[in-house]
Amino acid sequence: MNNFLDKILNSFKGAGISQGGDSALGIDIGTSAIKIVEIKKKNGKAMLETYGAISLGPYQDLKAGATTNLPSEKIVEALKEVIKQSGALSKDVALSVPVQSSLVFEMELPTGVEAKDIAPIVTTEARKYIPIPINEVTLDYFEIPKKELSFEEANNPDFAKNLENKKEVLVVAIQNDAIEKSKSIIKDSNLSASFFEVEIFSSVRSCFEHELSLVLLVDIGASRTKLSFVEFGIVKNYHTINRGSYDMTSSISRSLTLPFEKAEELKKQYGLFENPVEPQLAPTIKVHLDYIFSETNNVLLKYEKKYNRTVTKIILTGGGSLMKGVKEEAENTFKAPIEIAHPFRKVGSPEFLSNVLDSTGPEFAVALGLALRKLQ
Repeated sequence: MNNFLDKILNSFKGAGISQGGDSALGIDIGTSAIKIVEIKKKNGKAMLETYGAISLGPYQDLKAGATTNLPSEKIVEALKEVIKQSGALSKDVALSVPVQSSLVFEMELPTGVEAKDIAPIVTTEARKYIPIPINEVTLDYFEIPKKELSFEEANNPDFAKNLENKKEVLVVAIQNDAIEKSKSIIKDSNLSASFFEVEIFSSVRSCFEHELSLVLLVDIGASRTKLSFVEFGIVKNYHTINRGSYDMTSSISRSLTLPFEKAEELKKQYGLFENPVEPQLAPTIKVHLDYIFSETNNVLLKYEKKYNRTVTKIILTGGGSLMKGVKEEAENTFKAPIEIAHPFRKVGSPEFLSNVLDSTGPEFAVALGLALRKLQ
């Protein structure tokens, strides 16, 4: 891996620093499902031990695939069940924090600031960025390594001088309520947590390889779609679109007068491909996907204009990216090349599982990213 990107992906430690071990269990608690991935270090390489997912809908008397707002005790019940079903053995785990419970931003400091003085400065200056009282969040940060200058940048005196005179730090603020809820879930599940990490960082860790140029990661989840602009391995900006794959299933169910579970089944089976039995299936899905991609394109164009940067690639992840026809639709919408993430390629696994893991990988990007960091 490129040394600069390696530094970036290994530097950010989030709330609660972890100590690496021989095995790791990453837990991603979403609105519609819990996903877990357990990996183990063997001969210096991360190997897949097991993985699993469980729908949360039935725990709220809803169908599988539905979005939920469960109390902690129901989440604990579901988490225990998916761990049991998967056969995961690790008790020391890593847990994701939803992006809506956090804030990520860059802060510039004078180069002369010493390491011991960064924390109090960050705490003071963060008040300008955070819209709630500072005592209601937990702050963490890390210093962004200076990137190597291009020939053009090195020969631009103003650019080089400006870079020399500033130190950049990436700051993460997580709502204390979210951390306390996560701690409670872990404790009641008879587990211990090495750390909690904002989900977008976990996704970047599992979905990125050597990308240094500006890349847009589009995570199509059940209730929302998360956009992360990543450059030199750093999440420079992110945006949330309050629409996801659940909205597609719900519309199919209403429009075609089908039970929710049948609508979910048809969505997964056909996606945007033609269905001779239900010709309105693809158009119904496309309404929502068009909205998501239109909003994504608007955000992308605004970012490129504001920062004078060009997105060189778009990586699709999340369960919604697995729907048939999504990649083709994205290629028709965006100018940048489109890729589907393959997180499980980051770990060793039996050859006969490769196709299965490629076809399910994007759903487990966050859980795997958590496990990878814990194993470091």
